[in-house]
Amino acid sequence: MGKENEKVVVLDFWASPYAMRTNIALREKGVEFETQHEDLWNKSELLLKSNPVHKKVPVLIHGGKPVSESLIQVQYIDETWTDAASFLPSDPQARANARFWADFAEKTISFEGGRKIWGNNKGEEQEKGKKEFLESLKVLEAELGDKYYFGGETFGYVDIALVPFYSWFYALEKCGDFSVEAECPKIVAWGKRCVERDSVAASLPESEKVYQQVLKLRQIFGVE
Repeated sequence: MGKENEKVVVLDFWASPYAMRTNIALREKGVEFETQHEDLWNKSELLLKSNPVHKKVPVLIHGGKPVSESLIQVQYIDETWTDAASFLPSDPQARANARFWADFAEKTISFEGGRKIWGNNKGEEQEKGKKEFLESLKVLEAELGDKYYFGGETFGYVDIALVPFYSWFYALEKCGDFSVEAECPKIVAWGKRCVERDSVAASLPESEKVYQQVLKLRQIFGVE
């Protein structure tokens, strides 16, 4: 049995945008996989053993061997299941450019970037978080331009890296009292196009469900 045919398991939490990346990548490649949902306040022994450094989801377990960190997982999936189209372009400079933008999204539009909005009450800190978040989105929107996807006509690495956070936009808007679409209409239109893909639609939760989860997190962290 070839390596690509070995059992695949994803340790995830349904609201984790990082786990969504891994699920989208696997579905884009047509890989069958099992999902083990984690309670992040009572983590399984398998999660703690599989990702002993960060102890976080997602973990991709392929043939009994774990791979940690979602962007690394997406690259691993791309390099392992090569029968389907690659997530990255063939040109080395274009590949480097795609990795740059995925890294930019990771550092600016990530969970921690959003937390500056939902994790604060209305006031100076939340306003600062909104400003930083929208400024970063506008940089990404400029890179997207009039392209259908970030890679042009091809759904790829940058789209997979960024689109999970689209499912969090509504929650951030509700907590921060702003409109992403009013500020970044091309990003929202891109997000809607991505959700038309089966791989994305099957991996992203309903926005209202994410918002309810964020309300729970605000209670846990003492945000009124």
